[in-house]
Amino acid sequence: MTRTLPLVALLTAFTGLIFAGPAAAQPGVVARVSLSTQRMEVYVDGQPRYNWPVSTARRGYRTPTGTFQPTALTVWHRSTIYSGSPMPYSIFFLRGYAIHGSYEIKHLGSPASHGCVRLHPSNAKALYSLVSAYGRGNTMIQITP
Repeated sequence: MTRTLPLVALLTAFTGLIFAGPAAAQPGVVARVSLSTQRMEVYVDGQPRYNWPVSTARRGYRTPTGTFQPTALTVWHRSTIYSGSPMPYSIFFLRGYAIHGSYEIKHLGSPASHGCVRLHPSNAKALYSLVSAYGRGNTMIQITP
């Protein structure tokens, strides 16, 4: 009977690890973008850190919805599609779509882009720094309608 107790404890611990594995792991940085409110909430280690106005796709364009991980980070990028428009602190997440800084700050809080998620340059820098520190694999971007 004394040998059964350690075996049961071991099986219980192992079962707990199986069910608490990847599902329990949370990314270090989560950027939640709401198209309806034109806001981005940023969470770091599960705690709210920032809440910023954004600009997403204006009429005739679309910002993709879903859950993404960054595919590339570029401190200084210029659009290859839209006349070399500056895109500081770009965090690409799906093909040519990115979260990036914009100097068109008067439009933040309302749809104005060709599909990217625009932020104030200082906010884009803060987000870029977080993603760089935590890594692309520890970052999640969630875009909801």
